[in-house]
Amino acid sequence: MSEYRYVETPAALAEVIAAARAEPLVAADTEAASFHRYRDRVYLVQLSTRRATAVIDPLAIADFTPFGTLLADANVEKIFHDADYDLRTLDRDYGFRARHLFDTRIAAQLAGEPAIGLAALLEKYLGVRLAKAHQRADWSQRPLTPAMLAYAADDTRHLPRLRDAMRDRLIALGRLPWAEEEFHHLEDLRWTGPPDDGRAYQRIKGAKALTPRSLAALRELVAWRDGVAAERDTALFRIIDNESLLALSRALPRSTSDLGAIRELPATLARRHGPALVAAVGLALALPERDLPTRDRVPRAPRDPDLDTRVERLKTARNTVAQQLAIDPGVLCGKSTLEAIARQRPADLAALARLDDVRQWQVEVLGAALLAAL
Repeated sequence: MSEYRYVETPAALAEVIAAARAEPLVAADTEAASFHRYRDRVYLVQLSTRRATAVIDPLAIADFTPFGTLLADANVEKIFHDADYDLRTLDRDYGFRARHLFDTRIAAQLAGEPAIGLAALLEKYLGVRLAKAHQRADWSQRPLTPAMLAYAADDTRHLPRLRDAMRDRLIALGRLPWAEEEFHHLEDLRWTGPPDDGRAYQRIKGAKALTPRSLAALRELVAWRDGVAAERDTALFRIIDNESLLALSRALPRSTSDLGAIRELPATLARRHGPALVAAVGLALALPERDLPTRDRVPRAPRDPDLDTRVERLKTARNTVAQQLAIDPGVLCGKSTLEAIARQRPADLAALARLDDVRQWQVEVLGAALLAAL
């Protein structure tokens, strides 16, 4: 079983952070439990230097500031694999900001790797095979089993060596500056949760096709599910899934006996929640027409008849360069960025570089081809 230090006291945390800040780099990872809980948060933090690994329990430590201090220390390189969600949740839960980052997933993308998952990269570059037994584990449970802790420790234990291998690969390809520019932008990541505007039900896939009465039913059903999930601190889909809610909204059952005719609603859920589901639909059925919800309408920009043509030309130019570089076209330049370029029609490289989300490395590598396509 892997060696690691389990940290659950302020004194132990202080020791681990002090040791990490004395090193040139440290690998980090977090574990959450959105698959299991209604209220997600950081439930575990793993740290690995080249010398040692620690698994830290943030639930047991009231003041987690020392970890935030480590993240903000520009003298220590922090290695993540797919840092995006980790950095956003650390901002959400603690207000922590990270500096001096290296993301092995981004490095793999820019190196043109076809498989960019951590397990695939560790096996290819280091010959290490990760266990998969606890991929969907509930990290909110306590106590955590020794097997779970060992699994968590392995998520960071090998990252320093993987970072070295990926960095060498980027240098060989002449793409390390690309990666460093991307890593710098990671420092600006902040938590951006869904808007709390009371219209979450309208963002469920399939809601746009509902009639106003059915949309009202969906609103009531979603509100009921949220209440139950919050009370039990259970993930929403573990109460009832979106497909069942949409089917109920379309059928508008007036009694529990009507539930059996709804194919998409499992019989177990009908038995367990039948009266509550019918009651939620009943609230929608009782609404007068004037109080029924209307669907959100996103105002459309004035139609540009040549926009699609320009986007296709940009895609063709992008794809040609991507093929030459043996890199995924979407990594070289994403669709939304191409569409922004097509709308703005920059006249030169300087104008292209001023567009939001366009990186300097993209201007250097791809800019001339894109301007020619325009």
